[in-house]
Amino acid sequence: MPRGDKDAYTDKQKRKARHIAEGYEERGMGEERAEQIAWATVNKEDGGGNRSGSGRGKPDNHESARIGGARGGKASAGRSAAEKSAAAKKGWETRRRNGNA
Repeated sequence: MPRGDKDAYTDKQKRKARHIAEGYEERGMGEERAEQIAWATVNKEDGGGNRSGSGRGKPDNHESARIGGARGGKASAGRSAAEKSAAAKKGWETRRRNGNA
């Protein structure tokens, strides 16, 4: 099997990688880099390609998703209400200006 071949992955893993890549692309990342990160995330969570079938393969590990959620909460925890409000207004203005609102 050549390097980069995705035949060993289940349909669920392929859907997961596609969904992760789409999320990164929506945030402005290039398509190729988004796909690289998406497959790296799938490999980290699932331990690589799993063969399809009930009870086969390893159970999924959602550690990277949990860490990302924890980091997001910590970022704003130390800021005052005024700082959070200013950041929200700035983000809104950027989205409005770029046509993403």
